[in-house]
Amino acid sequence: MTSRSDDGMRDAGESRGDMLDLSALWAAIKRRKLWVLGPTVLALGLSFVAVNLVTPRYTGEARLLLENRDSFYTRPGQGGAEATSQQFDSEGVQSQVQVIMSRDLAREAIKRIGLVGNPEFDSGAGALSALKRLGVLIGLGAHPADRSPEERVLDQFYDRLLVFPVGRSRIVAIEFTSRDPALAARGANEIASVYLEMLEAAKQDTARSASSWLSTTIEPLRKRVAEAEGKVEDFRSRNGLLVGTNNTTITAQQLADLSTQLSSARSQQAEAQAKASVIRDAMKSGRTFEIPDVANNELVRRLIEQRVNLRAQIALESRSLLPGHPRIKELSAQLADLEGQIRAAAERTVRTLENEARISGQRVDSFTAALEGQKKNVSSANDKEVQLRALEREARTLRDQLEQYMQRYREAVARDTQNASPADARIISRAVEPTEPSFPKKIPIILVATLATFLVALAMVVSRELLNGTAGSPPGSNGPRRAPGWVGGGGAGAAQHPSDGDERRERIAGLLTHTGRVGRVPLAAADPEGALAALSERIAAPPADMAPLAVLLDGAGPEAMSARDLAELLSRHSRCVLVDLASDDDEPEELGFSELLAGEAQFSEIIMREPGSRLHRISAGRAGRRAVLAAPDIVEVALDALCETYDWVLVSAASGDESAVLAPLVGRAQGVFVMAGSIGNGHAMEAAYRLADLTTAPVALVVDKLEETVGVPFSVREHDAAMA
Repeated sequence: MTSRSDDGMRDAGESRGDMLDLSALWAAIKRRKLWVLGPTVLALGLSFVAVNLVTPRYTGEARLLLENRDSFYTRPGQGGAEATSQQFDSEGVQSQVQVIMSRDLAREAIKRIGLVGNPEFDSGAGALSALKRLGVLIGLGAHPADRSPEERVLDQFYDRLLVFPVGRSRIVAIEFTSRDPALAARGANEIASVYLEMLEAAKQDTARSASSWLSTTIEPLRKRVAEAEGKVEDFRSRNGLLVGTNNTTITAQQLADLSTQLSSARSQQAEAQAKASVIRDAMKSGRTFEIPDVANNELVRRLIEQRVNLRAQIALESRSLLPGHPRIKELSAQLADLEGQIRAAAERTVRTLENEARISGQRVDSFTAALEGQKKNVSSANDKEVQLRALEREARTLRDQLEQYMQRYREAVARDTQNASPADARIISRAVEPTEPSFPKKIPIILVATLATFLVALAMVVSRELLNGTAGSPPGSNGPRRAPGWVGGGGAGAAQHPSDGDERRERIAGLLTHTGRVGRVPLAAADPEGALAALSERIAAPPADMAPLAVLLDGAGPEAMSARDLAELLSRHSRCVLVDLASDDDEPEELGFSELLAGEAQFSEIIMREPGSRLHRISAGRAGRRAVLAAPDIVEVALDALCETYDWVLVSAASGDESAVLAPLVGRAQGVFVMAGSIGNGHAMEAAYRLADLTTAPVALVVDKLEETVGVPFSVREHDAAMA
């Protein structure tokens, strides 16, 4: 609630103009309305005449799009990514704008448009006026004939030319202004055409210079390539580094062949030795016929067939003959002979394999020796190959450079022709002859001149009123407003220099005011500064960054001033707000403090300004003052918010309220003032005594300062009688 209250109250304080009376200011403006309306009407007429007398000017506009127009046909080696990277950025667009505004382009455009001799642009065209002739005679200006025609036109040309990029794009607008609409359109188009031709000429010059340089560089480079390749071949032939198949040297191929043959010989040797070993093991175990090399032998096959037949005969004869029979013995002898022949055949096979193994071993030895020798040859040739590779790299580099130069030369020659190098821009909108003048804009100029004159005249009237000091007072008043029921008294000087009678009355007042705890504040309506100073002396120091909070109680006297009169007196020299809790609002529909506490309204809705015054006022609201006083905690929060905004916060309460009701409000205040009117007001004195027991803050009676000049109205005994 505190934040909401602070925001609403700040809005109210700022929107109501605390230091300026707007009603008085408006009245002063109405009194001097001729000083405002006269210059405004005069400016309206002069501007209307001026815009109709000025010679109109027309503006032609042409637009260019900056883009890279190189394609595959203009640059065969260019890819899409490279073309995209060469597009114009913001700095490139600004650079092209400066190119369009260059002097070389301006001179060419002046020739094509034909501005030399045009009286609008050439100051030397026609006879000099009397004023110009006088300036030349006294040395204030140079004679137009002293400069070349183009130089004379350049100044006016640049004044009428405007080149700028359109937004954040690569589009450049060229605007040319002239009194002749046809000349304005033709000027913009000619400037755009000259710019495109300059871009094309620059590209052709670049291609021409590149082709010229390449033509003088290619021939020496070709000779260097031939010499480098000749050195490579000569070095290869002198060192025997001839290249065979697969781009390898002869020595390397020989080394590879010897290595292959050595591997083959070792394989054959190992195979023969393994077969011989297997056959011998089989012969020892009696499994000779299981060996493929023995079983596949033609002789062995025939011997095996004969052995099978003999065994068949022995088996047949054994049916009828005994083992000791000569026939059986003969067949057995033949079988034993066949077995011997088979073993002999197997042994021959073994010896054959062993011989093959020995032959393969000798081949391995010979290949090994040859390989070792070839390795020595290869290692000795490596140094030569290193030198050969260096020569080959140099020759290859020169060859690549020559081919690149040849390709660039052909491209440069191809671009050095008409229309072969398009400009990196194109016209997307040509200027057309304008029908409406670009200057003067009649309606805007008339409105601006009239409005500016009106504002200046109004500001002068307001400044004069503020400097004279009459705008700070309410309308119809000639000085500070006098509160009702007050009688004029002495000024601030009288308060600062008391007389002997003042000292006597102060001593009597001290006896009457509860042993000095209840003070007395004499005020005069004609002295707001003195009233502010007197109240400030009877106020305790408020918290930091907070305004003092004072409680005002009515004294029930007919001559006593009201809390509203005192608040109005303070508002003349400070920002002051009065919270009226002394009585219920006469207008029940008006929002007040009770609606703020209930959350139904904000400060900006309940703060009202007194008519003809700078005083702000807050009423009790629709629920009445008793509903507000029944919620002291919420009231304290709202009052703190007010103290953060205003210079004085005054709370008006009724002196007849009970002490329990006033205690929270009086305990929060830095000062309590009872509107007594005179020291003889017994009801006010009794209320002051009662409030002095409820708070430690100063309590004072507000009396009319006139009584100090008349005398003390009553004695101590009269006061005691009144109290009884």
